[in-house]
Amino acid sequence: MVPHLTTALNGPLLDLERRFLTAMPTIEHWFRQQWLEHAVPFYASVDLRNSGFKLAPVDTNLFPGGFNNLNPDFLPLCVQAMQSAVEKICPEARGVLLIPENHTRNLFYLQNVAHIVTILRHAGMLVRVGSMLPEITQPMEIALPNGSSVILEPLVRRGNRLGLNNFDPCVVLLNNDLSAGVPEILKNLEQAVFPPLAAGWSTRRKSWHFAAYDRVATDFADLLSIDPWLINPYFATCSQINFQERIGEECLAAQVDDVLSKMRVKYAEYGVKSDPFVIVKADAGTYGMGIMTVKDASEIKGLNRKQRNKMAVVKEGLAVSDVLVQEGVYTFENINQAVAEPVVYMIDHFVVGGFYRVHTGRGVDENLNAPGMHFVPLAFESGCTLPNPDFAPDATPNRFYAYGVVARLALLAASLELEGMEA
Repeated sequence: MVPHLTTALNGPLLDLERRFLTAMPTIEHWFRQQWLEHAVPFYASVDLRNSGFKLAPVDTNLFPGGFNNLNPDFLPLCVQAMQSAVEKICPEARGVLLIPENHTRNLFYLQNVAHIVTILRHAGMLVRVGSMLPEITQPMEIALPNGSSVILEPLVRRGNRLGLNNFDPCVVLLNNDLSAGVPEILKNLEQAVFPPLAAGWSTRRKSWHFAAYDRVATDFADLLSIDPWLINPYFATCSQINFQERIGEECLAAQVDDVLSKMRVKYAEYGVKSDPFVIVKADAGTYGMGIMTVKDASEIKGLNRKQRNKMAVVKEGLAVSDVLVQEGVYTFENINQAVAEPVVYMIDHFVVGGFYRVHTGRGVDENLNAPGMHFVPLAFESGCTLPNPDFAPDATPNRFYAYGVVARLALLAASLELEGMEA
């Protein structure tokens, strides 16, 4: 299923896609150089927004939880990329311990876990799933809606090694974003742990990622002689916020006004008739929690109690004190008249698939990662790394190539971000 783009493609984005196609050898050579200099994250997913005049990432997840939503035809791509990823970090790797989120009732998430297990097994790994839930004291098999199942087992720590009963893996793979902090059982392990513990939301900040992305987008824009704004959202931050006690509202309103002012200049430059908006969201966290759309700074001081409570906490009930004010990027793509945004998945530095996040109850300027969303696998006709210059720039394979390029820019930013944490 190919999405319909509801805005005319005769503006900056069409020119951007044309430049990507023309410069494809240069782009791919540039990426190869980057991966020689920087360690690629183990895996990632990137949320993109396509406004017809701008194509930009709005979130990057280093613990992707939707592998079950990918097109099953691209399982071979996932397997090959997984082999590359594991060979880099542990060439002798045979045993992989996968640690998921602390869910037993979210069966759709567990389908994602089962799919990661399938990819690893096809890549030639022995893999078992260890749960950090204290109630898991013996192996527990959970049947899943798609007919598969996953077995959760209690973790066993022996000295500085983590494993299961009769299983001593050489790699620990996290699919748990550590929002509640790093548990003691994961600290000071002698085994390789991927992604690194510092990539969890107890440490990581979205603003760090977008500061790194700003550097990447500027370098890439210089390479192609384009305006970096076409692929890069403005952002600002505010710390020491307390929504429930209305502390920090002045700072937040000022930053909202500043980002909106910058956007108005760009909208005038490119003849964009839509009203600019920003997304205010928690600087750490996921699951689409702690997010709101703002079109005027005055809205910050006008939040009612329900809105303040919604913004005050995120996953694991953690209080929000730092927020990101991010340029809102319209999504003018839709599937069956429902608003949609692409999410691109990568293992190692390879694009392995993606899907559209679709929401029938949300608008083009709203967060789609919310209850009521559903997923449609990206209809890669020949893979988004196989564009065809003989087709129109906005033809499906070429559109998806553009998605893959911008997603890999965000992946590179994540690499720089992790390097900064280690420094």
